[in-house]
Amino acid sequence: MALSSYLHLAKAPVGDAPLVFAFHGTGGDEHQFFGLIDQMLPQAGIIAPRGDVSEHGANRFFRRTGEGVYDMADLARRSVQMTAFIRAHSAAHPTAPVYGLGYSNGANILASVLFGAAGLFDRVVLMHPLIPWTPEPAAGLAKTAVLITAGKRDPICPLPLTKALADYFTAQGSQTDLALHDGGHEVRPEELSRIAQFLQAKG
Repeated sequence: MALSSYLHLAKAPVGDAPLVFAFHGTGGDEHQFFGLIDQMLPQAGIIAPRGDVSEHGANRFFRRTGEGVYDMADLARRSVQMTAFIRAHSAAHPTAPVYGLGYSNGANILASVLFGAAGLFDRVVLMHPLIPWTPEPAAGLAKTAVLITAGKRDPICPLPLTKALADYFTAQGSQTDLALHDGGHEVRPEELSRIAQFLQAKG
């Protein structure tokens, strides 16, 4: 059943608060961003799945054959599985705005879901994503506000690819923001402040 296709943490939204899906990075788990989102949006619902792929014991959401080299067939299959999981939990809270936040591998599975199911999310945070291909156009993304955060010197996610992803979302009509810090793949305090502002914004 799609609701239980991933081991996950869940919290229901209060009133008209959003439902936030949180996707951890490689080696993380369902706890990585649950508490952070709860601090930023205390009334929000949170669904935080654990990736079901193991890379030498590290949790991931899809397979890869090397750094930045994805098993694209596996990514496609697991994106379909994740989309069904998201749809099922969103349907359980039909009046809640749907937000997504992912870091690194979690940002990549979230982006892949967006490319294939453009209308699922109202607001999305992609932290240090790496999309090493050009996605197909998706007109439905015009309804989604997107914040991309990254480090200018990230050795895992090269800045030109980060900017290309931001340009892609802008071309689809998304309200797109790109927030860069001077570091690498680490998450910095100023990055978290920008994310909080984005998630807490009205409208």
